[in-house]
This record gives sequence, structure tokens and C-alpha cells, in this order.
Amino acid sequence: MKRYPVPIILLVLLFTISCKQKTEVPAEPSAQFINQLTEEEKTGGVMTPEIMWKFGRLGTFALSPDGSAVLYTVTEYDLQTEARRTNIFKVPAAGGDPVQLTTSGGSSPQWFNEGKSIAFVSDGKLMTMNPDGSEKQTVDGLSGFEMYNISPAGNKIYFTRRIKLDQTANEKHNLPKARVRIIEDLMYRHWNYWSDYSYSHIFIASFNGKSISGEKDIMEGQKYESPTSPYFEETEVSWSPDGKFLAYTTKRLRGIDDAKSTNSDIYLYELSTGKETNISEGNNGYDRFPVFSPDGSKIAYQSMERDGYEADLDRLFVYNISDKSRTWVTKGWDFDVENINWADNETIWFTCAHLGTAQIFRTSLKGKTVEKVTEGVHDLGPLTLKSGVLVAGIMSMSMAPEVARIDMATGEVKQISSINKNLYEFIKMGKVEERYIKTRDDMDLQMWIIYPPDFDPAKKYPALLFCKGGPQGPLGQSWSYRWNYQMMAAKGYIVIAPNRRGNSGFGQAWKEQISGDWGGANIRDYLDATDAMARESYVDEERLGAVGASYGGYSVYYLAGIHGGRFRAFIAHAGTFNLVSWYGSTEELWFPDKDIEGPYWNTPKSYDFSPHLMVDNWDTPIMIVAGANDYRIPYTQSLEAFQAAQLHNIPSKLLFFEDETHFVLKPQNAVIWQREFFEWLDRYMQ
Repeated sequence: MKRYPVPIILLVLLFTISCKQKTEVPAEPSAQFINQLTEEEKTGGVMTPEIMWKFGRLGTFALSPDGSAVLYTVTEYDLQTEARRTNIFKVPAAGGDPVQLTTSGGSSPQWFNEGKSIAFVSDGKLMTMNPDGSEKQTVDGLSGFEMYNISPAGNKIYFTRRIKLDQTANEKHNLPKARVRIIEDLMYRHWNYWSDYSYSHIFIASFNGKSISGEKDIMEGQKYESPTSPYFEETEVSWSPDGKFLAYTTKRLRGIDDAKSTNSDIYLYELSTGKETNISEGNNGYDRFPVFSPDGSKIAYQSMERDGYEADLDRLFVYNISDKSRTWVTKGWDFDVENINWADNETIWFTCAHLGTAQIFRTSLKGKTVEKVTEGVHDLGPLTLKSGVLVAGIMSMSMAPEVARIDMATGEVKQISSINKNLYEFIKMGKVEERYIKTRDDMDLQMWIIYPPDFDPAKKYPALLFCKGGPQGPLGQSWSYRWNYQMMAAKGYIVIAPNRRGNSGFGQAWKEQISGDWGGANIRDYLDATDAMARESYVDEERLGAVGASYGGYSVYYLAGIHGGRFRAFIAHAGTFNLVSWYGSTEELWFPDKDIEGPYWNTPKSYDFSPHLMVDNWDTPIMIVAGANDYRIPYTQSLEAFQAAQLHNIPSKLLFFEDETHFVLKPQNAVIWQREFFEWLDRYMQ
């Protein structure tokens, strides 16, 4: 299950704002939607599904080479038409008024020509413009690409393109109207798509600012991909400072081997000779996200040690190109390293999930000690560092993602974008409170409590237990456009979000405990958190519910069989219900091989934790949500659960989306999802 593969960049594209002159400072993106708010929405003052889709959504951002300005993209949606458009803005890195640089669409901005020019994508074409938005031009010679990056020297470009290498059944039999797949190996589908018989390849070409020439597929003929599926993250590929080398991540496994292994590697490719070196050879887990040092002599990257364990400790490694040595820089550090950036040739900055937040840290290759730089109730990341200026994304449970500048001396965090400030004027946010309790086995359990706006401790409120997916990964200060804590609180619910065992940010042992113990300590953590809040005078213990998606959906199914009358209503989204049939239909087999200790025919004890074994104990109304294109937890799991509930005469509802995946992403589908979500809870908990 792991994390949701929906990086913010995938939500980038949209309905636009206009700018009368290129140098005019426009209103913030959300301003155009204010006059679309109904009087009820304006006076109601709380988050609703409809208001959620008026939010401008931060996409990618890029810091200029001199550290003076930040480009960022904002995507906005029109709920009625589902039209969307992404545009590019620029703001001083020190803070100030933003300037809109594109009005008819623009994404993936990048500085080049020493910061004198900007490249971006519009309508599938690579374009350039001046830093003030003037003189927009199309780059000739480039088509059919997916992502791109210009070398620091500005004379080379890499881009990715899908290359068809496999034969279809139609082609084999010369019957073009046939609709059939001939499958002889695993990984024929992944997360939310079937194989399209093609592979993401990296191409390198010369670039002069106006056109490209001499493109070369550096992976020609290989039935492997870079960046790797299913996320296809641009940060898996990196230029050397002199533009003579490219480091890229790939996983050179196919079929059953691919399905059962996490072993990806980083290859160093020399442009002049075509020679490549596997810099992570011999390490059997994930190796990803290479970043060259400023002098080009070293490459920092994230590395997991154990094959088949996608939640292994994410370590910071550095490869020395001259002597081919590898150093585990953060050895002894018990937290996952992400968003690596070099400050100089000896100092590296990065982020870690840490005690329910995501903070910025730094380390030195000389001392190898790790220092925490920032504080605060927020999640920081990704990072970009240029010319001594550090910029990061920032978000919280009460604020959608924005851009911030970090004082590298003091750690002070200064927000420099305000994409949705106009909307916040009409929305009251509930208080977010950190709380620790003792579990029944005397462990310290951290949880976040989100209170309704205008919370009155003299009143009694219904409460929702939020069960996180994963099962590993952080429960920090993230903002979600689906499982939005503030929207739940706005409906009058106190939200309980525990960092139960399995969550990252509390040390590797806490995270690893859940593997092989899905129905054990972490489920007891959920019950302990619920019981602790039920004892509060302002919580109505007769009106408790539990909701969750993915592993959180599994948790809901499991709780339904053991909760002992605690809960009045359940909602399970894309949850695993029957571990036996799930193992037989999912795709990333390394995950169940580790987390439920192998296939069912080896009869590991973990299968005793399958919720389908406890349906005779179900007695509580449950709503179940599924997407037809979910191949990580195939929608048939939801059908099995719904059928079991119906046959046990449990009040139940199935919400089935014919064009969604593991997530509900389309605007109108999402609004229906939210409306049905609260209608179900209100029916049984109010």
C-alpha cells in the first residue's frame, strides 16, 4: 500500500487568471473565485467540498541561480466544467508581491542561461521566456516528451519519452479490432494503469535556447524505465554541474523479479563516451534521487539496505566519483532522509519526518553529525538551495501548500507565497493540538487532535478516528484535498489522528513494528487513542466513528470486527478486506512478502489478521469506497466487503467510481465523495 502516489505536481494544470500587463502584480489566484462563493459559504465560514475546489494548488517551484527569485506554478479548477489550467508566478525570494508570468497555461518552469531565461511547458510544447514573462517562444525540434531538464551549462537538455518496445496481440495476429492481452509474466499492470507496451526512456540532446538537435536515447532498446514507475519522479535524474554526466535511477528487473524486488540502482552516464557506471551496485534495496555536489566530485543519494522492504530506513549515502567509494553519511540517524540538497562540497541539507512534523536538518561530511535546523507545527519540503538561499514548500493541517524561505543561520521560516489568502478570509480553521497518551503497553503515543471551529469545551461533540494508510509513512502536518482534517472538523467532528505503530518519524523500530503484526499493536494504539479521547467531557462517547483509506481502510474493516461497540459508523476507502484474495491480485508483491510475511500457501500467521475472518462480528453501519482502476488494492476487495456486510444485514453503502484509481481525483467525483462521506456520518452519528 505504502504512500499515495500523487505528488502535488500531478495536480498541476488549470483554469486561469489574467494579468493586464506582464509587469502588473495580479490578485492572488484564489481572488477570482471569491465572487463565486454563495452567501451561505461566505457567512458559514467553514470548509466545504465546494470551497475546497476553489483553492489554488501549488505545483513545482524553482529558485533562480542567484537566489533572488522563485518561480512557482498554481493550478486552479472549475468545478462545473472540470476545466483546469496551470500558470506560472514569480515572487522575490525575500518576500514580496507575486507577478504572474503566464496567462494561457504554463508548467514545469526552469531557469537557464544563468537565470536570464526561463523554460516551461505549455500545451505539450517546450517554451522559453524572459524573467519578466515577455518574448515567449516555442523551442523547435522537441515533441512527444514527458519531462525535461536543461543542464547547468545550458547547452544540453535531457527529456523523457515513452518508447514502445513490446508487441501487442493485435500486431502479433494482424487483427486490429481485437481487444485482448497476451500475458506471460507479472507486472502487467501497476498502481493505476495497465502496461501500454512502452517504457519511459531518457534522451539527451544539444540545446541552444531556441531549438534542440542530435537527440539520443541513452537507454536504447532497454525494457527498463527511468524515472521508475509508478511515481516517475523527476528528481530520480540529475545533471552534473558541468553537464558532462547524468545520474539516473532505474530498476533493471522484469516480470516476477520486478514484482518481488525493490532493488533500484543509480547509473552515472558519461555523455562523451556513453559509458555508464552503477554507483550503487551491491546494495539490494532502493537507491534513488541522485544529487551532484557543487564541484561535481560526489553524488549524494537516498538508499535503503534491504531488498523487498519499501519502508526500510532511507539513508543518506555519498558516492565519490574519483575513487568510487560510498559513505553512509547519516549512520546512527534513526529517521528517513529526503529532499537532499548540497550547500557546499561538504555540507548537505535535507528533510526528515520527525515527531509528527517534517523538519529541515543538515549534516557535514567531515563530522557526520545531524543537526536539526527548523522548528514548528508544519511539514517542510521539497527543498531547493542556490547561492546560499534555501527555499522550501510548507504546509500544515490548517494551510494548503505554500512556498517559504528558510534562514540558514537561524532556521526561521518565512512564508513568501500566499496563494489562497483570499479564501482563508472566509474560512475558520479549527485548533490543531498535539497530545501524548500512554498505551496499554506503556508506550508514548503521539496524536494530533483537530477541533471544530468555535469549539466550546462545555458542549459534547462526535469524534472521528482517522486511520492512516501506508501502513508505513508519516502522519505529519500534511494538507489533503481529499482526507482533509479541517473539513471533517468543520462538520462538527473532533478528529483523532494517532501516530500509531508503523508511522515514520518516531524511529525505525516504531515504524518496523507493524510488519507481520497488522492486527496487533497498531490496532490497539487506535483503540487506546479513541478511549483516551472518549473520556474527555466534551467528547460524546456514544457518537464515535472510524474512517480510513488503503491500509486505513483495512484498519476500519479490522476494527469493525473487534471494536466492542465503541463506534457508531465506519467508512473504508480502498481497503484490504481479504488478505488471501488480495495477495492473488495485487502487483507489488515485495510489499505483502514483507508486511504479511509471504504468500498464503505458506500459511504465515499474518493471514489470521485478515478482516474477512471476522465478519460474523460486524454489527455497525459501514460505507465502502472503491475505484475501478485501482490495481494496488483491486476494487474487488471492496466488493467482497460490501457483499459480506449486506449478507450480514449491516446497513451499508458502496460508492464505486468507474473512472478513479486508488484515489478520487476528478473534481465532481471528489465532491460526490465528500458529500456522501458526511451524509453517511451524519445519518449514524448526529
